[in-house]
Amino acid sequence: MTPNPLPAIALVTLLGCGLFSGCATQASRAPAAVTRAPGVAAPAPYPSTYRPLPATDTLIRNATVLTGTGARLDAADVLLAAGRIAAVGTSLVAPAGVVVVDGSGKWVTPGIIDVHSHLGVYPSPGVRAHSDGNEMTAPNTAEVWAEHSVWPQDPGFAAALAGGVTSMMILPGSANLIGGRSVTLRNVPARTVQEMKFPGAPYGVKMACGENPKRVYGEGRKTAPATRMGNMAGYRAAFIEARRYLDEQDRYERERARKPDAVPPERDLRSETLAGVLTGGILVHNHCYRADEMAQMLDLAHEFGFRITAFHHAVEAYKIADLLARENTCAAMWADWWGFKMEAFDGIRENIALVEAASACAIVHSDSEIGIQRLNQEAGKALAAGQRMGLALGPEQAITWLTRNPARAIGVLEQTGTLEPGKRADVVLWNRDPFSVYARAERVYVDGALVWDLADPARQPVSDFALGTTEAGGGR
Repeated sequence: MTPNPLPAIALVTLLGCGLFSGCATQASRAPAAVTRAPGVAAPAPYPSTYRPLPATDTLIRNATVLTGTGARLDAADVLLAAGRIAAVGTSLVAPAGVVVVDGSGKWVTPGIIDVHSHLGVYPSPGVRAHSDGNEMTAPNTAEVWAEHSVWPQDPGFAAALAGGVTSMMILPGSANLIGGRSVTLRNVPARTVQEMKFPGAPYGVKMACGENPKRVYGEGRKTAPATRMGNMAGYRAAFIEARRYLDEQDRYERERARKPDAVPPERDLRSETLAGVLTGGILVHNHCYRADEMAQMLDLAHEFGFRITAFHHAVEAYKIADLLARENTCAAMWADWWGFKMEAFDGIRENIALVEAASACAIVHSDSEIGIQRLNQEAGKALAAGQRMGLALGPEQAITWLTRNPARAIGVLEQTGTLEPGKRADVVLWNRDPFSVYARAERVYVDGALVWDLADPARQPVSDFALGTTEAGGGR
C-alpha cells in the first residue's frame, strides 16, 4: 500500500470539496432550516448548513423504472434537471447538453432511505472509544441529540452509499425509555454533521419498550424500571412532566402579552423535547417488538394526545397489522431477524408482507452497519416470503418499503422517496432487478449530483479516517 503524501488538511479538502467540487466553507453558508423550541424566542441551535453538490442534468434511457408510487414502467426514461426529477416516461427528448446514460437491461429506483441507522454514533471501527449512541445514565434522556455524537468520517457512510442509500435517520440506542432526538442526514461527504442534515426534516425522538430498558436499569440494580409495568410508569411520568412544562410556557406567553418584561420559566431540555412531541413537531419512533406492547404504546399515545409515527423492529407487527393501519402508524422491520432474544421469538419471514397486505405502512430498516449496505436484498427476502405464501406482491410494491414509506415516516415525503417531477433527484441506477442478490448500484445520485459510480473510483468517496488504513484509500 502506497502511503498518501497529502497532508491532513489537503485530504479534508479533497474529500469534502475537491472530489465533488463547488464546496463552500461552513462559515460562508447561511442556515438552510431553522426551527424554534417551545417557549424560546431565539432560533433553535444547530441548523442545517447542507447545500446540494453541483448537479449534472442527466437522462437515463430505456430502463425498468420503479417510481416508488407503486408503479413499474418498462423501457422508460428518467430526466434529472437542476437537481430535481424533471420527467419520467417513455421516449423523453434529451435537452441540449444533458448527459445521456444507457439504462438498457438496468433498473432505476428512488434513493433508498434507512429510518433506523446508528452510523456516525456507533461508527467503524467498532471500539469502545467510538461508542456514542446510548446515554445510559437515566431511563429518560430526552435531552440528548444524536447529532451531537455523529462522526461524519465514519467509513460506513460510503459503504451505505454503495448500497444505494441516499438519506438516513440516525437514532440514539435503545437502552433508555426515552433515548433522545434523532437526526435525518443526506448521505454526502461532509466535514460536519450540520453539512449533512436534511433541510426541513423534522426531529424524531427515540423511545424503547420491552427488554432493553428494563434490563439496563433493573436486574439487581434496584433502580427503576425493572419490569414492563415500570417501563410504562416511566413514560407516563415523563409526559406528565412535559405537559406541566408546556402549561408553564403557555402561562408565560399569556403573561407576556400583558407584561412585556415577564420572566420566562427556566428551560428544561428534557421536557422541551417531549413538549415537541405533544405539540406534534417531533415525531415518535418507538423500538418495540411484541404486539401487546405496541398496542399498549398506542394507548399511551392516546392518553397524552400524541401519535406514534413508527414502531421499529416490530417483530410481531403482523399480529396487529390492522391496528397499525387504523392508527396510521408505520412498522419498520427486518426481513428475518429471529430468536436472538425472547421478544423476538415470534418473528416470521412473512411479517413485512403481511403488514403490506393489511394496507399498513411497511418499511424495511437496517439497525446495522452491515445491513444498511444491502437493504435491497433485505427487501428482496421479504418480497419472496410474501410471494411464497401467495400474496400478489411485486417489485413495484417492495420498493415502497425502502423509499416512499421511509420518507413518509421521517417527514420528508414531499421532498424525496418517489420519482415524481419536482422532487429531489435522489436516484439509483441498478445493474439488474434490485431485489436480486446479484444486484449492484452502478450509479447513485443525490440532488442530481453523481456521488457514487461503480465504474469510477474517483466517484467512490473515502473518508479521511479510511485513507491510509485501507488499500483503496492508500492507493489514491
